[in-house]
Amino acid sequence: MEDKRNIPIIEWEHLDKRKFYVFGICMTMMIRVSVYPFTLIRTRLQVQKGKSLYNGTFDAFVKILRTEGAAGLYRGFLVNTFTLISGQCYVTTYELTRKYVSRYNNNNAVKSLVAGGSASLVAQSITVPIDVVSQHLMMQRKGESMGRFKVQSQDGKRLLVFGQTKDIIVQIFRADGFRGFYRGYVASLLTYIPNSAVWWPFYHFYAEQLSSLTPKDCPHLLLQAISGPLAAATASTLTNPMDVVRARVQVEGKSSIILTFKQLIAEEGPWGLTKGLSARIISATPSTIVIVVGYETLKKLSLRPELVDSRHW
Repeated sequence: MEDKRNIPIIEWEHLDKRKFYVFGICMTMMIRVSVYPFTLIRTRLQVQKGKSLYNGTFDAFVKILRTEGAAGLYRGFLVNTFTLISGQCYVTTYELTRKYVSRYNNNNAVKSLVAGGSASLVAQSITVPIDVVSQHLMMQRKGESMGRFKVQSQDGKRLLVFGQTKDIIVQIFRADGFRGFYRGYVASLLTYIPNSAVWWPFYHFYAEQLSSLTPKDCPHLLLQAISGPLAAATASTLTNPMDVVRARVQVEGKSSIILTFKQLIAEEGPWGLTKGLSARIISATPSTIVIVVGYETLKKLSLRPELVDSRHW
């Protein structure tokens, strides 16, 4: 009889790659549409000084909706969709690294830790320039900007979406050159590599613990759907201080991670390191449930035909 505690993991060699990528891009796009407003809110909360504009996640949501309309919650979204490329690179690197590490160590926690960190390194190298541009677009409030750059208007009229993007790209390049698009790259690596490296082991850990506590007929997918948000909350809490520093480095144009950290502590105290954490967890919870359920379902749908009925996945 199959051990209920060992939830089977679909590995890279089990997948039909064509199905995997087609379904994966569609799933990722749907997730991004649903959680992007909270990503924007989190960024604005992290960049603002104290509580000069917003008192929290809900207050920011209401104020942005009231003053900028629904479109205000999606500033920079079209540019951000280019991170779909990095998303596919992430899952590919993760799965291939797991396969490679398994040759030397078959411990699931070790495979997840190494694969998660490696996948994040590859993804961030592609994502950071896109994030820098989209974050400056996120900072464009009605008639003003919270960041270094402000979208210029022509004859009193706001530029269209692609015009705004071009304008921000030109301003970044003029001010900082090509390096400006990789501002905060190290801070991003220090945020997202640990976040990814921590998330996967905790995800499998919580799934195994829940599996041992629940009835044998409890669906694996339900346990995974609960484990994902728990792992996300854990990883977000551990890495949020660096995420606040990263956001400020990228949006405010700071060059030193250490000086930015010291300035944040001096101005807002230790609580400044928790800024945007609730928005981060709120956005991470539904998105992680969708990601986990979607990703595990995606892998099941992408199983090679001869493996579909070979065991209880």
